[in-house]
Amino acid sequence: MEILRIEHLSKIYGSGETAVRALDDVSFSVSKGEFVAIIGPSGSGKSTLLHILGGVDRPSAGRVLIEGTDIYALNETRLAIFRRRQIGLIYQFYNLIPVLNVEENITLPLLLDGKRVDRQRLDLLLGQLGLSQRLKHLPNQLSGGQQQRVSIGRALINDPALVLADEPTGNLDSKNSAEIVALLKEFNQKLQQTLIIITHDERIALQADRILSIEDGRISRDEVNRK
Repeated sequence: MEILRIEHLSKIYGSGETAVRALDDVSFSVSKGEFVAIIGPSGSGKSTLLHILGGVDRPSAGRVLIEGTDIYALNETRLAIFRRRQIGLIYQFYNLIPVLNVEENITLPLLLDGKRVDRQRLDLLLGQLGLSQRLKHLPNQLSGGQQQRVSIGRALINDPALVLADEPTGNLDSKNSAEIVALLKEFNQKLQQTLIIITHDERIALQADRILSIEDGRISRDEVNRK
């Protein structure tokens, strides 16, 4: 079942002679439960693509449909609500709120949405992330790997349609990197969580179901990974 469809997506920064075309007529679709890696050199447009998929940066042209909803046909308020409920974002530098503890950082999307915290789901998620003993710790009391686990929990707490990860291991050592990728794969495989990762790491890309290569704002390859 298709969960994401990208149609003729373009993004241009600036205008006239100084205009930069970051994305150039990009189209593809992703099925529910698929694990897709997006790779490409610096400046290829892959981070721009992820930000547009995540509802963070509007395209210059084209459409992004998530579960049939054209997200850029929504006004800013409705887009913010949709993004909070249906898209989980994981960043390289965690983006945790420093004055909030582990539990508060993970449940923040629910609280912003005025939803009650499902304690059973939260406890299960904390156990899977290995954070059950860290509930009241602040981000500065955690290792980098633990902070990234918190950001994964925050991305997953709403059971989103799509999880997007931008270089999620780029700030971690090899041991923590392997653990984070293993966690993301576990959520992908056991919960059928659709996952798109941007990475420079070929070892991570080769664990995905599918690899999209981007060069100069266009998809140069779209390969099913025969693992």
